[in-house]
Amino acid sequence: MEENNLKILKEIHKATKMGMDSISFVSEKLDDNKLKDNLSFQYTQYGQVMDRVNKLYENYGEIPEDKNVMNTIMGWTGVQMNTMTDKTPSHIAEIMIEGTTMGIIEGRKLINNEANQASKDVKDLLNNFVTFQENNVEQLKKFL
Repeated sequence: MEENNLKILKEIHKATKMGMDSISFVSEKLDDNKLKDNLSFQYTQYGQVMDRVNKLYENYGEIPEDKNVMNTIMGWTGVQMNTMTDKTPSHIAEIMIEGTTMGIIEGRKLINNEANQASKDVKDLLNNFVTFQENNVEQLKKFL
């Protein structure tokens, strides 16, 4: 069970960090205050998820690994390239939806393949995180 818990926590941590980084990268490109507010709210929610992940990691005497610096650079570069010619709210929402959808897919795989052998608190966090991401996609669709 501990191995499954740590695997799930690692994936949630990675997805949360990627979400927070992506929001930071695209926010500096935005002029639209409504989308900026939406992403700011998401960023705060991701921070709360990160706090829960860190607290659960403490139960195992582990410290979550920070994402590889190269992945952060690649994420930043990808945002720069994707917004070079199109910084519209619609395009930025599309970029964010695509990234969030990848997180949802990974979360659903964990729910289907790993969560049955995880503790209740980790399962609950995983389910809540996937639901949170699905809600984010629904909110972002309004900007397409």
